[in-house]
Amino acid sequence: MSQATTRTSAPGTKTVHDPPPSKDLRGLMPYLRRYTGSIVFGLLMVFLMGIVTNVLPLATGVMTDTLAGSPAPFENSGGKRPALAAVPRVSALSRAIPYYAPNSRHTLGIYCLIVVLCVAIKGVLSFSGRWILIGVSRDIEYDIRGDLLKRLLALEPEFYVRNRTGELMSRATNDLNSVRMVLGPGIMYSATTIVTMIMAILVMVTLSPSLTLWVLLPAPIVAVAVWFFGRTIHELYETIQAALATLTARVQENLSGARIVRAYAQEEAEMRAFDEPNREYVSRNIRLIRTWSMFMPSLQALVGTSFLIVLWQGGHQLLNGQISLGALIAFFFYLNQLVWPMIALGWVTNIFQRGAASMGRLNFILTAKPNIDDRAATLPKDLAPLGEIEFRNLTFAYPTTLSGINGSNGAGKSNGSGPRPVLSDINLKIPAGSTLAIVGPTGSGKTTLAALVARLWEAPEGTVFLDGHPIQEWPLEALRRSIGCVPQDTYLFSETVGGNIAFGLPDYNAERAREAAEIASLHGDIEDFAAGYETAVGERGITLSGGQKQRTAIARAIVRDPRILILDDALSSVDTQTEEKILSGLRGVMRGRTTILISHRTSTVQNADQIVVLREGRIIERGTHDQLLSRGGYYADLYQKQLLEEELENA
Repeated sequence: MSQATTRTSAPGTKTVHDPPPSKDLRGLMPYLRRYTGSIVFGLLMVFLMGIVTNVLPLATGVMTDTLAGSPAPFENSGGKRPALAAVPRVSALSRAIPYYAPNSRHTLGIYCLIVVLCVAIKGVLSFSGRWILIGVSRDIEYDIRGDLLKRLLALEPEFYVRNRTGELMSRATNDLNSVRMVLGPGIMYSATTIVTMIMAILVMVTLSPSLTLWVLLPAPIVAVAVWFFGRTIHELYETIQAALATLTARVQENLSGARIVRAYAQEEAEMRAFDEPNREYVSRNIRLIRTWSMFMPSLQALVGTSFLIVLWQGGHQLLNGQISLGALIAFFFYLNQLVWPMIALGWVTNIFQRGAASMGRLNFILTAKPNIDDRAATLPKDLAPLGEIEFRNLTFAYPTTLSGINGSNGAGKSNGSGPRPVLSDINLKIPAGSTLAIVGPTGSGKTTLAALVARLWEAPEGTVFLDGHPIQEWPLEALRRSIGCVPQDTYLFSETVGGNIAFGLPDYNAERAREAAEIASLHGDIEDFAAGYETAVGERGITLSGGQKQRTAIARAIVRDPRILILDDALSSVDTQTEEKILSGLRGVMRGRTTILISHRTSTVQNADQIVVLREGRIIERGTHDQLLSRGGYYADLYQKQLLEEELENA
């Protein structure tokens, strides 16, 4: 089974929160390291912008003191002036201010120019920082999306049995967007907030340590509020994303099965079934909005309190001659400059909590380990098999306990540990270049046997061999490259007919696609299409008939020129005449390659080198067509019934 840690439970159940948010975000570190240079340069732009931003209030304070006629910047010109020793840091700052003269137009002109330059430089630095950091977030989003697809393609069918497609789609879209917000605005605004706050507080302490202390009195309350609301938002957002995944899965199933829903007139019933998860999703969002609505006003109230403190204590110090009017004005500008970081602190907290919840859900996919891989592979990747297949004492069962995104990490195990094996004690050898036909009632294990050859499901070790080697020793790429498979459930891509036929080729080859279509008895139908091989088939081949879709799948398998050909009930949707025509074309293709032919029709399999009959997962008969007829068993009975049906149809 694909191993991954489950993050959330089904809607309506209690969510399990095992790792902290910071642990979830650690999964981003490998992606951040790829862009270390760009991130450092972007953060440098943010740091320089913070310096320039903090120059503006100082320049404004200097201009105010110039107009007020203060003998030195940020020192009072009258009233109860304190001793110089009482404010040594202010005096040091005063001495660092160049080109100052009270009531001087020259000083005003210089500092007005400084303000204009600072605003212009701040704009350039702000643009550069945003462009670099937001760009990096898009690059990392691209990398994560590629890794998600790579991992999803590598995982075996068992993973998709346990996890619904709609929920996986929700993680790859909605959750990825939340993670991108952490990488872009989250990092950028966090850096801006930290740099601005630290620099502003340092200058404020230089201007007036006592007033700074008064202003920072609400800071512990802010920290507690951010911690409390941040944790609450994280928990709520996890439940919201779980509800959205359930909702997405429901929509995906209804869209995929739209024709069935309409055919059974179940539109109203499906709408009612959709209403419950939809309401659940809305109600969880309302709870988040309620929490967020309490968070932001709380921060704004704390900011307003800080302004009142500055007015109260700052005015008191100004009247006592402890600070100048320019220092008080600069203090107000710095405090106003801190308003956005304090508000951004809440917004960034929200972004990081949402991103952490979403990254935890993405980690479920990114850390999933497929059981079917090349860990035991010892043969060269470029080695082509001859095609001899052997099953030795094969017993196999599918997992019996579904789990995954909406459940626990399942207890059910494959490889024959289930209570009722699908296949039991199978011993069978298929010589290279021969044709094996498998018949039997529905559910007898025919498709499972073929799937084990392609390692779509993992057989127990030492039970399936290819060219005398355990199948686990063959690299997956070499194994599957040598197999052409026509599955029971035909799937076509939203492509052209020619594109679907040539799907397994490195490059589109029109001539090979045409030859394969002729063998599959499809070329005539394609010629009747308005655009020929360039005809778009629509989603899942909706514009083609069932027989045309099956023949397209046959052509897709043939065009690869595989050493092993698996036809899993590939002719069930065509009539007997078309079947005979296709089989005539396939006889030349099957010559010299190992072919596994699964069918319910005896007419399809009668020319096979050997035929086995499966029933309840066991081989009950084997032999050639004539040998099985002479025994009068299941196969002979099936042949007589189908022969009678054909006679009745022709009567």
